[in-house]
Amino acid sequence: MLYYLLSPFHGAVGGHVSVLNVTRYITFRTAVASLTALAISLLMGPWLIRRLRAFQIGQVVRQDGPTTHRPTAGTPTMGGLLILTAAIVPTLLWADLSNVYIWIAVLSTVSYGAVGFADDYLKVTRRSHHGLRPRYKMLAQIGVAAIVGIVLLVLASQDPPLYNTRLIFPFFKRLIPDLGWWYVPFAVIVLVGSSNAVNLTDGLDGLAISAFAVSAAAFTALAYVTGHAEFARYLLLVRFPPAGELTVFCGALVGASLGFLWWNCHPADVFMGDVGSLALGGALGTVAILIKQELLLVIVGGVFVLEALSVIIQVGSFKLTGRRVFKMAPLHHHFELIGWSEPKVITRFFIVAIIFALFSLTTLKLR
Repeated sequence: MLYYLLSPFHGAVGGHVSVLNVTRYITFRTAVASLTALAISLLMGPWLIRRLRAFQIGQVVRQDGPTTHRPTAGTPTMGGLLILTAAIVPTLLWADLSNVYIWIAVLSTVSYGAVGFADDYLKVTRRSHHGLRPRYKMLAQIGVAAIVGIVLLVLASQDPPLYNTRLIFPFFKRLIPDLGWWYVPFAVIVLVGSSNAVNLTDGLDGLAISAFAVSAAAFTALAYVTGHAEFARYLLLVRFPPAGELTVFCGALVGASLGFLWWNCHPADVFMGDVGSLALGGALGTVAILIKQELLLVIVGGVFVLEALSVIIQVGSFKLTGRRVFKMAPLHHHFELIGWSEPKVITRFFIVAIIFALFSLTTLKLR
């Protein structure tokens, strides 16, 4: 919105108006969007926490979880509404709203947030950790992902094409297959997997949001180089100029994450709930798809992948052998039960998230 209001001043000369010329640069708008998101999170946080308490929207703790989590029962939840507001509003203010990639990212994120909101709402009203039935929750996630995949196929069929269904494999220069119509089920796997992986990681104060902030920062850099002609050519990336505008969206996600972490750090004043975790996972997956880094998402979000794999391994092992590999899944609970304090688990997972993000950036040239 502000991008359009200030666009008449782009290139203006003389007086103080020429200063507004910086608003046409993605780097400037990304920085301002990030700061705007941070400010919204910090300023709205106390008000939202008070409202959630007033409406008695508190966390329902699983009885089969670690006993150390039981004192957190009643802590305000559904704080993901704060993250969504802080991320979407700056995007609408500072991004180029004529860019279709921005709308795909925003609508996908909001849609996954809506699925999470429905799940959280049922948990709160029922006073139970059971929300939407798993099959309905999964179908809703698949439905959103399928729509995103179909929209991308339509964009790929335009003349000139606005998207490409080819895949880039990390570490390989020429292994770039075109999936064609198979890209739709592939997009479903990426988006559903990403949203659920972040959701599984959201079990300790500040764990999911800190790891997400690191991943979002990595995607901010990746989105920028994907839309930059010289960088994309040098790094052998599939370049689409519209993808560069996603840098603003990713920057807003980073600012919103840092602002929410202020209220979510241990001991948390508010939890994000599924409305936050599903939305953030959907945002990561959508950006990865739009900038053609779907496979690199596995490395960028390495912590989320490890958490999801721990659940898959635990369930598979128990069903096949009757034995558990971990003391409890997801993985962060395992480390709690072997004696790590909650702050230690969070800090060490945060360090691992940074390592994964840095490694993902090095893969751009290691091909």
